[in-house]
Amino acid sequence: MMKIKKLTRSLSMILIATCFTGCAVVMPPNAGQDPRDPYERYNRSMFSFNQELDKKVLKPVANAYVDYTPDFLQTVIGNFFSNIGDVWTAANNFLQGKPRDGTTDAMRVVFNSTIGLAGLLDIATPAGLPKHEEDFGQTLGVWGVKSGPYVVLPVFGSSTMRDASAKPVDWAGDPLSYVDNIRARNSGRAIRIIDDRAALLGASKLMEGAALDPYEFMRDAYLQRRASRINDYQ
Repeated sequence: MMKIKKLTRSLSMILIATCFTGCAVVMPPNAGQDPRDPYERYNRSMFSFNQELDKKVLKPVANAYVDYTPDFLQTVIGNFFSNIGDVWTAANNFLQGKPRDGTTDAMRVVFNSTIGLAGLLDIATPAGLPKHEEDFGQTLGVWGVKSGPYVVLPVFGSSTMRDASAKPVDWAGDPLSYVDNIRARNSGRAIRIIDDRAALLGASKLMEGAALDPYEFMRDAYLQRRASRINDYQ
């Protein structure tokens, strides 16, 4: 218990330091003029905060995870959380009027949860059941809800007003939310965040090396990706 409290205090101090470090942001003269991004001044400040948080906390932890966790164990962990995610993906595919994809996702969960040893092994993909990724923000988009302005959320990063408003529903649809043991639930969420960040290490290096303006690069990539996923241009 004392270790958890010490860790919490340490993270709190890092967050406070990150906030102060990330607040000084140089704004371009045309900030806020893009109709997709009327809140650019706020967004750039939050983007800077998130970058500092990532640099000081998430990226070092993800690098340590990759360096010290055996490859097979990383694969097993990734498969486990991927299987959990397929539950909500299936629900969203049905909500979007795509019963074939929804059935495929449901079958993935059944196959991987049984033959795949509670999702530790991905049996479904080689069996011809492709993986999809759907969330409630995409479902709202399919229903005709406009994306609204681009917005950068604390910690979570790029979003839109529509996608941000859908997050509470996504959280409610996350099977981890229904784990009664608080320590197990929070540990599961923390491991999933680390695993997700580790999977993006290569992409973040590419962005850092290629983008003259990382903020614009991230914004444009996010908006294009979301539009393609909602319209199934994957």
